[in-house]
Amino acid sequence: MQINDQLIRPLTEVKYLNAENVDRYRCIMRIFYENYEKLRYWLYQEDVYEEMIRDPYFREYRMEQCQQDLMALTEWKNLETIQDTRKVSSIEEFKNRKFRYQMSEYSVEIERLVRHLENLHVESASLEPTLLERLRFHIMRFPEMADEEPASVSAWWNDLNSDFVRLNQNYQDYIRDLNSVRAEEMMKTKAFLVFRDRLIEYLRNFIKGLQKNVGAIEEILGSLDPSLVGQVLEKAVTYELSVPRLDREVTEEEIRENVRGRFENLRRWFVGDVQGENEAGKLFDATSEIIRRMTRYASQLSERSSMGANRREEYRKVAEMFLKCRDLEEAHHLSAMVFGIERPYHLKISKTRTSESTNQTVYEEAPEELVLRPRIKTWREKEPRSAIRDNRQEKEQARREILEQQKQMKRSLAELEKDQCIDFQELPKITPEIRRILLKWLSDAMEDADYTARTDDGRDFHLDLDEVDQRCVVHCEDGNFMMPHIRIVFHNGE
Repeated sequence: MQINDQLIRPLTEVKYLNAENVDRYRCIMRIFYENYEKLRYWLYQEDVYEEMIRDPYFREYRMEQCQQDLMALTEWKNLETIQDTRKVSSIEEFKNRKFRYQMSEYSVEIERLVRHLENLHVESASLEPTLLERLRFHIMRFPEMADEEPASVSAWWNDLNSDFVRLNQNYQDYIRDLNSVRAEEMMKTKAFLVFRDRLIEYLRNFIKGLQKNVGAIEEILGSLDPSLVGQVLEKAVTYELSVPRLDREVTEEEIRENVRGRFENLRRWFVGDVQGENEAGKLFDATSEIIRRMTRYASQLSERSSMGANRREEYRKVAEMFLKCRDLEEAHHLSAMVFGIERPYHLKISKTRTSESTNQTVYEEAPEELVLRPRIKTWREKEPRSAIRDNRQEKEQARREILEQQKQMKRSLAELEKDQCIDFQELPKITPEIRRILLKWLSDAMEDADYTARTDDGRDFHLDLDEVDQRCVVHCEDGNFMMPHIRIVFHNGE
């Protein structure tokens, strides 16, 4: 991006679109724009006032208000004024300063944009393969333009750029509409199934035109001689320089940069940049993704509509019909009627045959089971649905078992206690669970400054460390280990 004065200056020309008296300002500018389209560029104050009061909305409108509005629009550079001196017959009339008003260049473009925005819901975009064909035809004429006059080159260059700009705008707007939230919600409704096939066919025809023309255009642009391209573009620059402009003087460097930039954009759209990415490929991917998304939504709608059908009963009925067949030949006839023979599917399985006979038919072979799964990455096997079970009995049984285990553990710990003391040196062979609980009590007490702690059932105790320098051996069912001689002393009355 290049920062210049035009980019950073405020646009006072758009102030009338959101001013205090916006209803009056916008109507006045629309009057000027409609007359501009009729090639009537200059209007008097009386002309504007007459147009305004024709509508009942402005029946209270006054000439003084009209004059003030025109002065405000002139101050914002929306209107340009010139004093009309053709009918002046006295100095007094000259002092009254009767003006004619004309839209500025910025205002014309602003009103044109506003008109387009007002009709945005009517003027829908489209994907036209003919634009690609016309672009290919224009680009094929590139070598011819080297021998043409600058005027012919300029006309050809303008047609080429007009088609290219139109292609860009149309595909961007159309893809934007298909990717909008409104289109996404519409694709999820049953009404979408009515015109889904027509829309997919329309997009596929555009993709075919894209594939057909983009490759040819890319090949033509890639084979162009850079000196030939520079010669043709220079003729377009020469003609642009020869066009007289009254508003401002355009430098040769600005025109040359504009022409060269347009050609580079065209080349980048079809051929790609340094990384090899081009807009044509992105458009192809975006269109293909939209087709896939529409197909997916349609498939979901079809599945949703057929969820209520009970296929099990249908299969059972067909099986009963086969069971009633008198022989295999009649079953073959019924199979042709039920399943059809227009497009049969042949499933091939790699298995070891029980016989090498070439006269043995498939009906004499042992059946083989084949599980078919979708090949898409997002597919997952459906988990079987099950009703919510009442597990209260199982929970109550588990609760009783846990309580019984806790009681048993409490009794085992009580057997180790003598005179409210557990001496590690006098412990019998203990289980790993008992050892884990005792070592946890030791760990909890060691973390306290007074070597005190509390068991899970609320009993307070402290550690007796008088003989901690001595060693003792604790015997366990899974092995023995040596530790300092420590006693766990429970507090009286606790």
